[in-house]
Amino acid sequence: MPGSRTTRSWLTAAVLVLCAALTGCSGSTDTSGSSGKVVLRYTWWGNPDRAARTEQAIELFEEEHPDIEVQTSFSGYDSYKQKLATQAAGGDAPDVMQLDYRMIEQYASGGVLYDLGRQKSVLRTDQIDAGLLATGAVDGKQYAVPQGRGTEAVVYDAKAWRATGVPLPSGDWTWSEWADTMRALAQKTGKPAATDPGQSEDAFEVWLRGQGKSLYTEDGGLGFTADDLTRWWTFADELRREGTVSPAEQTTQLDGTVENTPLGRGKAIADINWDAPASGFVPLVGEGVTLAPMPSGEDGTPGQYFKPSMFMGVSADSGHPEEGAMLIDFMLNNPGAAKILGATRSIPVNETLREETAGSLTDFDRTIHDFQATLEGELNDPPQAPPSGDSALQTTFQRDYDQVSYERMSPREAAENYITEAKAELRS
Repeated sequence: MPGSRTTRSWLTAAVLVLCAALTGCSGSTDTSGSSGKVVLRYTWWGNPDRAARTEQAIELFEEEHPDIEVQTSFSGYDSYKQKLATQAAGGDAPDVMQLDYRMIEQYASGGVLYDLGRQKSVLRTDQIDAGLLATGAVDGKQYAVPQGRGTEAVVYDAKAWRATGVPLPSGDWTWSEWADTMRALAQKTGKPAATDPGQSEDAFEVWLRGQGKSLYTEDGGLGFTADDLTRWWTFADELRREGTVSPAEQTTQLDGTVENTPLGRGKAIADINWDAPASGFVPLVGEGVTLAPMPSGEDGTPGQYFKPSMFMGVSADSGHPEEGAMLIDFMLNNPGAAKILGATRSIPVNETLREETAGSLTDFDRTIHDFQATLEGELNDPPQAPPSGDSALQTTFQRDYDQVSYERMSPREAAENYITEAKAELRS
């Protein structure tokens, strides 16, 4: 879905088409607009709220840098991931791109990303926590810079929840307690209470960490067994069969957007999602949307963690890496941009701006800030960035669970199938 500012003049389009036809160059090469401006292609995933704020911040950037034109586009996460992979494989990655934790190693090792350490004069990182910054580095080179600090959460419609008479989440809860609460909500409303968590690798990772295990080992192998995955998918499948969580027909419509979740469609009260994208539920559900911690292991071990909500990177094929780095610096370090963006990409990574903007946060931005504040010092350290094969395995994970939710495979059969495919993917 293109942003509102992506319309090009016919002359610029003609120049780019001619360039591609005659020389095979991509939109990430040395392009300029009809007025002689440097043209940067910038793309991200997210909801309409994030898009609107990003467009406003880009307008401010262009005002301060009148010699640079930024052409923008955005989409839901799943379609974004697929499109970016296609662009990267074809040497046509956008100049500046939003990246997920799971993409860094894949694109860095594949030569898609530019070493931002070469632009230290224009890209300031001194106000970013060193540990957080290091998550965007591969083999000592800074290929991406984190934009925000986020965490996964149980997102719910507090107004609809209160109407059932079921007590609201009051703090820490285990997965068993979460399941019992969802059962109570489903019984009161006569419909599924939450999105089926079985399809989510992210939710599985939180559950797995609560068992003292991890998604991957330090050397990039699987950190769990078929028995572990069977337990998780059996847990989710039982909730689905009893009508506590969404049926297969709804779950298979998930595409990374909040609009196509059961909560976003008014078919459930709760969802599991990352805190920043959850802002997209507000225009769909109402002002009652709020956040609760993720369930912990049965012994209280937290599986939830803080991680970079997303990163920004520059294409290795960009003809304008300096200008791309300038755009990243602006999005991370400019006070005006920080005020516009708020917590739409979660809490700012620039520690000074984080403190300066906290008092001015309102609405769901304040909800995110206050929610993260309740978790300070309570969570275990985040895992290292996943190996490159994980990006493909997210799709495999959901596809295999679809077989369970449609009752074409047992949880055990699907788990063994996934383990086999995952090991092959990680070896490739």
